[in-house]
Amino acid sequence: MKIKSYYSRTVEDAMARARQELGPEAMLLNTRKAPPEARHLGEYEVVFATGISALEAVDDLPAAPPPPSPPAPRSGGDVLSTKVAELKKELEGMRRALTQTVLAPSRWAGASPDATDAYGLLTASGIGPELAQEIVHGAESRAINPGMPPAQAAGGDAAVFERALLQELESRFTVQPSLGKSESHPAIVALVGPPGAGKTTTLVKLAVNYGLAGRRPVMLLSMDTYRIAAAEQLRSYAAILGVGFQVLETPTALAQAIEENRGKELIFIDTPGLGHGDMDHGSSLAQFLSTRSDIDTQLVLPASMKPADLSRVVESFERFRPQRLLFTKLDETSSFGPLFNEAVRTGKPLSFFTTGQRIPEDLEAASRSRLVALVLDGHGAQAAFAA
Repeated sequence: MKIKSYYSRTVEDAMARARQELGPEAMLLNTRKAPPEARHLGEYEVVFATGISALEAVDDLPAAPPPPSPPAPRSGGDVLSTKVAELKKELEGMRRALTQTVLAPSRWAGASPDATDAYGLLTASGIGPELAQEIVHGAESRAINPGMPPAQAAGGDAAVFERALLQELESRFTVQPSLGKSESHPAIVALVGPPGAGKTTTLVKLAVNYGLAGRRPVMLLSMDTYRIAAAEQLRSYAAILGVGFQVLETPTALAQAIEENRGKELIFIDTPGLGHGDMDHGSSLAQFLSTRSDIDTQLVLPASMKPADLSRVVESFERFRPQRLLFTKLDETSSFGPLFNEAVRTGKPLSFFTTGQRIPEDLEAASRSRLVALVLDGHGAQAAFAA
């Protein structure tokens, strides 16, 4: 067994030196402020061991140094402020150290503080660990100046790395905030998705903002005969808006209704919400929509859905061949990484976001900058970078 202490200005620098010298198999035993007699070597001390088991590490953990003599009395407010500042500094060092420890066994030994901070922020927002690593590596590559080592170049200017990170995030997905297929007239849009995703209200918001606001004739078609009074809800909206409306029960009837309304500029199709166990009931509609090249099928997904459930729903609705993803209920979550994950994983463009229940106000066209801002700002990334 070999135990060795490393001193440096920051915890992560000391850990990087230890990992470089002892290798990824070395075990971290302790992280603490350097005792006064060793303060000239560095502000922090990390203790590593090699050739030691986890149980031995607990028994051999070095004891903390005795507390220093109490300082001269100060006012209660000054003492509290100082202690809070010291605690925040220590917690930040520990957070970076833990991130560095997780990443060190891979290609991340000696990663810059900017890189470890970015990785922590991305994973905290819900972006998958592997994707977060790819993004940070890509950002480092964008930020590197010719002839400089990656860690030094990326860490030399936090603003440069931040811009590179934003560019890398935006490059990972696409947006298409439009309705219908470009070559088709009229523009026909079908909204599909799980129960409670907000398809009907989203359809009405789209009809108002992109139909009535532009004086474009609109037709609403409902295939939702599953829910009690579901069609009546859309019928009420159609009456208020003064647009055409029909309830249809079969794909054959839907095809006929589309042909009869070719004179309209926008045709919206509302569909029943299908849970995982209801997919067989929607097989005929899925077959119809997936084979119609003139219909823009968009998958409506609630942003508040759990990441695992979100991926499962996306996969189950693949039989409808949706061309775009439309996320609703952004106001009901503060974690937007799962949206980013699905946009990257599927390669499907994002079309629109809804941010509340108001009709027609709470609807916005999807944009790269908007989603990236949601992913980062949801966990204070901008403030962290600024600091």
